[in-house]
Amino acid sequence: MNFSSRSHPTPSKVKNLQPFPTLLDILAYQVEHQSEKTGYIFLEDGETESSRLTYQALETEAKAIAATLQSCTQIGDRALLLYHPGPEFLTAFFGCLYAGVIAVPVYPSHSQRNLRRLESIVLDAQVSIVLTSKSLLEKVKTQWQQQRLFNHLNWLTTETINPDLASQWTRPDISKDTIAFLQYTSGSTGHPKGVMVSHDNLLNNERLLEMALGHSDRTIVAGWLPLFHVIGLVGNIIQPLYLGVPSILMPPDAFIQKPIRWLDVISRYGVTTSGGPNFAYDFCVQKITPEQCSDINLKSWTIAFNGGELVRADTLEQFTEKFAPYGFRPQAFYPCYGMAETTLFVSGGLKTGLPVVHKVNSDSLKQNVIELEQNDQVKTQKLVGCGQTFFDKIIIVNPETKTRCQPNQVGEIWIGGVSVAQGYWNDLESTKATFDAYLADGTEGPFLRTGDLGFFQWGELYITGRIKDMIIINESYYYPQDIESTVETSHRALRMGANAAFSVATKEGEKLVIVQEVKRTYLRHLDVNEVVMAINEVVTKKHQLSTHSIVLLKTASIPKTSSGKIQRYACKQSFLDSTLNTVGIWTNNVITVRN
Repeated sequence: MNFSSRSHPTPSKVKNLQPFPTLLDILAYQVEHQSEKTGYIFLEDGETESSRLTYQALETEAKAIAATLQSCTQIGDRALLLYHPGPEFLTAFFGCLYAGVIAVPVYPSHSQRNLRRLESIVLDAQVSIVLTSKSLLEKVKTQWQQQRLFNHLNWLTTETINPDLASQWTRPDISKDTIAFLQYTSGSTGHPKGVMVSHDNLLNNERLLEMALGHSDRTIVAGWLPLFHVIGLVGNIIQPLYLGVPSILMPPDAFIQKPIRWLDVISRYGVTTSGGPNFAYDFCVQKITPEQCSDINLKSWTIAFNGGELVRADTLEQFTEKFAPYGFRPQAFYPCYGMAETTLFVSGGLKTGLPVVHKVNSDSLKQNVIELEQNDQVKTQKLVGCGQTFFDKIIIVNPETKTRCQPNQVGEIWIGGVSVAQGYWNDLESTKATFDAYLADGTEGPFLRTGDLGFFQWGELYITGRIKDMIIINESYYYPQDIESTVETSHRALRMGANAAFSVATKEGEKLVIVQEVKRTYLRHLDVNEVVMAINEVVTKKHQLSTHSIVLLKTASIPKTSSGKIQRYACKQSFLDSTLNTVGIWTNNVITVRN
């Protein structure tokens, strides 16, 4: 596939909602103009409609929940939202907004690992009440009551609230500067932090999304990402409300169990905008069979956004090749960049253009220098552009000297603009360090330090990795995703997208460690020595690196975030703590096999 450049984006024809200061005003506008229009369709199993929600019903139920909250909370209190995907989450979220209570959406799993994360969030946010469903309450309350930290919490099952209570609601004293919700980071590099997102942040970012993605009143959105996740919440719930267009929602598990469900939803409902992290497209390529595609038609899909993790050129090519016979067009791919700290969206291209892909010299990239390379005899790497920026200001900065980088240098991405969130809840030190950055001479700022590495070239923003994930060995920089991509294809027994590369300190300096899942069908008769030799061979050949340790894991056991991204930090910590679920370990030419 031959990718070319994009044109500059132009605004869509959606009615300008800029004068409205809060999300409450947006929903009120939709109720006034199309009260009985279906705003959300829920597919409980990813296939069958389980419920629909009109704008009028959403407003009524939200006001009833808000009236109940107003009787037991104060404006600015924090409420934990503990729900499986479904309409109950939406009504509870907007119920918090209507009460002036700060919503704290969280992952509903009651696994031990997630329980520890929830303990951290409850303590950090000083949560006073938990909003949940009756069925989920019965499953988790006993377990939660065993934790002393949770004893003070009040519980409210929102689906049991009488809608007639909506008449008792009174509008709280809130404005564009009011905090709407706390988006807790995934914790992929440490303890989760609560990003404070205001109504102004949200509405500004929704305008950017509308313009950048070319959305209109004909847009139809669909998604499977968790509703408590920034892309699921801001992209798949609030953006459709902002536009006044339908959104079809399915649980993440429905996609993971059977990825064809995602494409089938796009085909059945004529979806125009849908997407996810890069791994989701890889998953479709690996798991979907031609027989499953016999009835799908993807011609309506004009925005297949790819964001949330690094975009890989090979993924774009393989997905297009596999699904072009069913109407998918390469122009639909929309690589983009964003994060919770910027509310969501930062940069992207034009929906009618092709993604921009360039080959750069691999050795130069190790030194944080960008050089275009056309010589096929030289090691190269494909980098995918994430479009133009829509923020007031983005600069590339040397993270150590805090000076601007040259155009051909990789540095940290610093951002300034209205969509930049208000900081981290209850963490002045981290807020100062991350949201209040100035260049070394003090002349420019404040900026948000993203922690992401990248550069501006050829009219595009390119993302190369995260500072905390970088592997530095013998004064050369290695991107973990490059090593991981090499490893996962080295042996047929290894699972794709289920590994992590990182370095650990030894007496001889930093050394490379690889953690890799094994396919379930190979677990019983795995030749650990053969797999380890294969990994070592390709890593040495392609990256000129020797490995300190290779850890082979049981299927589906590698630490991941709730949205499916690998937690390299957690992998490294578990390796150091010897708590990984292993089937085999190779360290310094010694193999240990676990049964």
